[in-house]
Amino acid sequence: MRKAIAAVSVVCLTVALSVVVVRAQQDKSKRPSPPAKATLDLGGGQSVTVDYSSPRTKGRKIYGELVPFGQVWRTGANEATTFVNTGDVVVGGAAVPAGSYTLFTIPNKDKWVLIISKKTGEWGTDYPGPSNDLTRVDMKVSTLAAPVENFTISFDKGTLSIDWETTRASVSVAKK
Repeated sequence: MRKAIAAVSVVCLTVALSVVVVRAQQDKSKRPSPPAKATLDLGGGQSVTVDYSSPRTKGRKIYGELVPFGQVWRTGANEATTFVNTGDVVVGGAAVPAGSYTLFTIPNKDKWVLIISKKTGEWGTDYPGPSNDLTRVDMKVSTLAAPVENFTISFDKGTLSIDWETTRASVSVAKK
């Protein structure tokens, strides 16, 4: 009898945990800044994946106001933006060994700095400091032809681009 009660308890607990996980995933997709992903296939089974949350402009002035110039920015919304590479890569000329990292940026009008942090698991605004930086690389900045409402990170032919409002910041990413 005790075994039956224990088995039923385990089943009930498993069902309850499953419901909590499913609800959490559903809630994430309904956020004002929903989750998004960008993936670069490097060939040979290697890839780079960036997971981030995509805020919306909503008529606001973004760079220089909502996102101040010259300060470390979480580069998205909600949880910190992650950068996972399954093989060694070169980002903007800097070697990045296979692994999991957190991305931050320092936006400026004419040049951005991409920070690849070795520390992971932060909430988006919790920059762990320069002592945890794997590397910092310069990003090119250009003006987009049309405004972009949804913050977007994408890969195109070995270039990682961050687009939002009328700004694009970009850096090369290649297999080492």
